[in-house]
Amino acid sequence: MISVRKIVTNGVELNVATAGAGPAIMLLHGFPHTWQVWEPIIPALATHRTVIAPDLRGLGASHRPTSGYTAGDIAADVVGLLDTLRIERADVVGIDLGTPAAFLVGAVHPERVRKLVLMEALIGRLPGAEDFLAGGPPWWFGFHAVPGLAESVLLNHENDYLDFFLSAGTLGDGVTDSFRRAVHAAYSGPTALRAAFEHYRALPRSAEQIAAAASTRLTVPTLAVGSNPVADATFRQLQTITDDLSGTVLDHTGHIIPQHRPEALLACLKTFVH
Repeated sequence: MISVRKIVTNGVELNVATAGAGPAIMLLHGFPHTWQVWEPIIPALATHRTVIAPDLRGLGASHRPTSGYTAGDIAADVVGLLDTLRIERADVVGIDLGTPAAFLVGAVHPERVRKLVLMEALIGRLPGAEDFLAGGPPWWFGFHAVPGLAESVLLNHENDYLDFFLSAGTLGDGVTDSFRRAVHAAYSGPTALRAAFEHYRALPRSAEQIAAAASTRLTVPTLAVGSNPVADATFRQLQTITDDLSGTVLDHTGHIIPQHRPEALLACLKTFVH
């Protein structure tokens, strides 16, 4: 049984889904996602874990502040959630936009993280992703980064744009209809779009935060999971700074791993965070 409630932490009201009982596991989604991206794996995890899946600040049904969209801000939200829920340590799993924040939780607050799983995202400007970036960063990074542009262009065409991200590179089972509907509802209108794109506008500052954190070793046991298109780039970025690192690339799997190949992801998590 999944319950959803609002929790105020770090100065922002977050929409948080929880389920199950046992050792905690925190799931951090990306763009254009909501907590529902994890729905295919939550029931299995909840049989032996306390699952915590927040909508990131500005996304889903969480509050949309005017500022505070760096990876460090999201990491502080995660630690605040753990404090509010009186959880001392948790496994932390991130995908896409959630991955840099998950990295910072593990790097800055290693005492709060038992194990770390980082999926399908580059972690700031850490070296190791040169092959992936040989043709330049994905085009939408620049589009989203220009203040006011993307939300004005996309207004009233949100679903067409969102479906590009939900369908491009789809491998495995694709995304569920319920998840697609949740995304359409969550990213509709100028305020929702503005908040989503603020995460991209904060990327330069996030990169600075990550570089500062990476000046010391990442000591938390970490698993890098890749698919299509990031593959092993996350692993290669972590390789030179992480004490205990393992990695895997899932075949025939698109970018939105928990939707495209939930059973394969569950197998990875069962092996690593058992």
